[in-house]
Amino acid sequence: MPSLFSLQNQVVLLTGAAGLFGRGLARGVAEADATVIIASRNADKLRVVAEEETARGHRVFAESFDQGDEASIVALKSRIEERFGAVHGLVNNSVLRPMKGANGSAAEFAESMRINATGVMLMHRHFGQSMADAGRGSIVNIGSIQGMIGPGYELYKDTAMGDLPPDYFFHKGGLINLTRFYAALYGPKNVRVNCLSPGGFFNHQPELFVQRFSEHTMLGRMADDTDLGGAVVFLLSNASRYITGVNLPVDGGYTAK
Repeated sequence: MPSLFSLQNQVVLLTGAAGLFGRGLARGVAEADATVIIASRNADKLRVVAEEETARGHRVFAESFDQGDEASIVALKSRIEERFGAVHGLVNNSVLRPMKGANGSAAEFAESMRINATGVMLMHRHFGQSMADAGRGSIVNIGSIQGMIGPGYELYKDTAMGDLPPDYFFHKGGLINLTRFYAALYGPKNVRVNCLSPGGFFNHQPELFVQRFSEHTMLGRMADDTDLGGAVVFLLSNASRYITGVNLPVDGGYTAK
């Protein structure tokens, strides 16, 4: 049974590996014995992550790319395949947050869609097709519970945090159905596509918000940087070989209440 969860001899591309979720995911996937390529626009931050994980005995390599530029995605794919061959796994974790509130500009909304909708679709198109050609692979999309439910404004009252942006809810909701689309398209080629929808991540928010969020969560706390990695490794590994098209909330029971 333990071997089912191993990612030994697998090459996994993880985008957005220096942020809140991404740093923990980089460590978790590397600890499962994968060769991990971490990629985003911020190459300097990624190099720090790669150096830290290499010092721990893991195989982690940093690459720079722009998810909003199809040519950059294609170039990243070419560089990876030239060095490692076709990837076995893709974790779409990279996200851009240009809108800061409900009254953000239409230009900010459009920029969000360019990166978080069109860009993610192109990642599926290019890397997913490469996996399909190889006859194996797993794509894991990192969504959000905010793609499943509407905003809980009551959690934000008197916290100075209540101006929520609509773009995030829109593209995270769309990601769930994009997952189903590519699961159907690539399934006959033995490529699985699934989505994880994390709950609230503790990031030193105001105490009142943390208290309210925790009270609304069955496990009584917000997520930390170790809570998502196990589910990602599961969906990348052969332990989930008959699971595809699924959206899995990793939210401490928030959306089940």
